[in-house]
Amino acid sequence: MNIARHSRLNTLAMHGALIVYTLIALFPVFVILINSFKSRRAIFREPLALPDAESFSMIGYQTVMKQGDFLLYFQNSLIVTVVSLFFVLLFGAMAAFALSEYRFRGNTLMGLYLALGIMIPIRIGTVAILDMMVATGLVNTLWALILVYTAQGLPLAVFILTEFMRQVSDDLKNAGRIDGLSEFTIFFRLVLPLVRPAMATVAVFNMIPIWNDLWFPLILAPAEATKTLTLGSQVFIGQFVTDWNAVLSALSLAILPVLVLYVIFSRQLIRGITSGAVK
Repeated sequence: MNIARHSRLNTLAMHGALIVYTLIALFPVFVILINSFKSRRAIFREPLALPDAESFSMIGYQTVMKQGDFLLYFQNSLIVTVVSLFFVLLFGAMAAFALSEYRFRGNTLMGLYLALGIMIPIRIGTVAILDMMVATGLVNTLWALILVYTAQGLPLAVFILTEFMRQVSDDLKNAGRIDGLSEFTIFFRLVLPLVRPAMATVAVFNMIPIWNDLWFPLILAPAEATKTLTLGSQVFIGQFVTDWNAVLSALSLAILPVLVLYVIFSRQLIRGITSGAVK
């Protein structure tokens, strides 16, 4: 009884700490949102105050919608992020299943090789990546970004999902083989549903760097038709003058998809983070 009570208290403490950390992390988002509805003078005069009848202004959102094709930038970012996450989760889960399920010579070495991307930033290879994209004719295409972000997210996906898939019961998988299920059926119908918390964790951890990235869109897809939201927002930042109303409005709109994803996957995300922490 005492052990069960202690376990529940630890779980509540872990969830409480996560909620506190979440509120602290969301405070800058709150500041950006409230200032996006203020006049320029009010932003600098009272940055932490809520907008009122005197300070309220929609000039930032009006500028964002008039200057540049913001909806196209949003669409490009959404396509790149969703497709990249799909490939990261699919290929990462398949590689993790192979590493966790099949024992072969070099299994550990292969796992370390796939995890090297966590320790070696992909930006180190920017010049080589640009040369490859030029040679294949993929510069100024969304596919260039999708391929790079997929390669960027796979190491973390393999590292996390491998550990979770090792916890899936061998009896369940062997029962499926006895019933005549193929390996692909076992993977998609038996294993993947059991590692959904880990999949949600991988999706959230990979979405934020992809959605907010400026480096690779600037290098690989700077054309007007392929600009992402982050790159398109740079039009409001000048060398001598910055339109802070438009910048804050663009950032507020860019934050929405991340918040929606967090709300959708928050339960699975917390389960994925805390899995195994409390016995």
